[in-house]
Amino acid sequence: MDVVVFGAGSLGSLVGGLLARRHEVTLVGRDPHMRAVEEDGLRVEGAVEAIVRPAARRDPPGSAELAVVCVKAFDTAAAADALAGVDLEVCVSLQNGMGNEATLADRLEATVLAGTCTYGAMRPDPGVVRCTGVGEVVVGARTGGPSRAADRVGGAFEAAGLVTTVAENMPRRLWEKLAVNAGINATTALARVDNGALLEGPADAVAAEAAREVARVARAEGIDLTPEATAAAVERVAAATADNASSMRQDVAAGRPTEVEAIGGYVLERARERGIDVPVNRTLTRLLRAREAGYTSST
Repeated sequence: MDVVVFGAGSLGSLVGGLLARRHEVTLVGRDPHMRAVEEDGLRVEGAVEAIVRPAARRDPPGSAELAVVCVKAFDTAAAADALAGVDLEVCVSLQNGMGNEATLADRLEATVLAGTCTYGAMRPDPGVVRCTGVGEVVVGARTGGPSRAADRVGGAFEAAGLVTTVAENMPRRLWEKLAVNAGINATTALARVDNGALLEGPADAVAAEAAREVARVARAEGIDLTPEATAAAVERVAAATADNASSMRQDVAAGRPTEVEAIGGYVLERARERGIDVPVNRTLTRLLRAREAGYTSST
């Protein structure tokens, strides 16, 4: 399959690198990472090891069978605009937060699928990506139900050796992923700890309760998701990516904008509409917003 990975950061480079073991892959990202991949290929290290030579570009090619979108949630609209000029058959979002698929579908003629990915990834140097934990890729129709496009994409991922599930309950899975992000990303970013620290110690209760709050909002939205299931999902993902620094923690450490609005902000908005109190998510989100305000005032 001819695949373009739009947003070749940590996760995009890992997914694209693993897909390149079987498929024709083009990574779209920024220098110096793209320049290093062009010159010497991409080295995948850690829990999975490989040296691959995907194409590397700063803007998307003219056509591809599949686009895998891995940009930050606040860049989804820009990614959709860039991909609108590409002759695509299918597009799948492996992003954090909610609403990305709708944004892509509004701008693209391709079939847009929803996806989740719990592989842990870090990019220590240009041309290198480290797999810090083997997780799972899940793809499916964004509104649920069967999908031939999802079957095809899932088969392509599986053929490249990625642990993959094609699911018919993507709305529930997206809410579960939101709960995991709310629990793990926000807590690790503010506590400045790796994901494994959420398996025991003072931070684990914060992460678990943040996830439980998301489940309560999801149930009010008509999603069959229990607080117990989301707390268990946080523990499961934290264990699988114990040595990983979450993407939000990396962003906070580097003084970059985070995906707080697509995660905590989304939870607060839906909770307010449903009249549900989410004190842990409210506190985490306000603290993250305060940190970002500090970045802005210092620049």
